[in-house]
This record gives sequence, C-alpha cells and structure tokens, in this order.
Amino acid sequence: MKLEHIAIWVKDIEKMKAFYEKYFNVSSTDLYHNKKTGFSSYFLTFEEGSRIELTTKQHLSNRIAESLGYAHIAIAVGDKTAVDTFAEKFVQDGFPLLNGPRTTGDGYYEAVIQDPEGNLIELTTG
Repeated sequence: MKLEHIAIWVKDIEKMKAFYEKYFNVSSTDLYHNKKTGFSSYFLTFEEGSRIELTTKQHLSNRIAESLGYAHIAIAVGDKTAVDTFAEKFVQDGFPLLNGPRTTGDGYYEAVIQDPEGNLIELTTG
C-alpha cells in the first residue's frame, strides 16, 4: 500500500496552486469543477509521484490552529543544504519560518514554514 494523495481545503485555489508550482516544481491537472456542488480541485504531482489535491468550495469554515486532525505535511527537498536553501528562500519571500532549520529529537533535519493560507510544511532531508 501507499498513500495516494492528501487533500487540502483552501480559500484561494489559484494562489495555492501557484505556490506549490513555484516552490516545489509540481505539475498540475486542469481545474475540475462540479457545477452542482460548487466543488473545485487541482491534483498537484511531485516529480517522484506523490500528490496533493487542492480543494475548494463555498462556505468553508475557518481553521482552528493546533486542533485535532492533520498537523502538517513533510516534503523531502534533499540534503541539509537544500533544507537550509529552501528555508532561506521562503523567508526572503515573506513566508514565516516557524522552526529550524534544526535536527529534531527524533533525528529529522527540518525547517517548518507556512504556506500562504497558514498550513504547516516541514521541509526535510530526503
């Protein structure tokens, strides 16, 4: 078995798609839109096959930080130098660096940033 994809509810689907394309070199499907439900989505595919589905519809509730449920996604960007480089790039572009780069107690080398809508992304070694 493998994890096929994760889905993220987003407010601004085009902005979020552009973010993942710019920083993580994903390829995107065409926009899917269901006229009956108002649901729209893009599937974003990483070079090694992992996928994120960006989803949106009207009347989404705001997120509550640090509530039960999914906490973050981790994206392996390469070695320690790559983690450092990605972290620096995000800071230069105005995204908050919440933690790191550092080696965690469980042995990961990571930096934690937020995407444009506040979702946490761990940039890790491969």
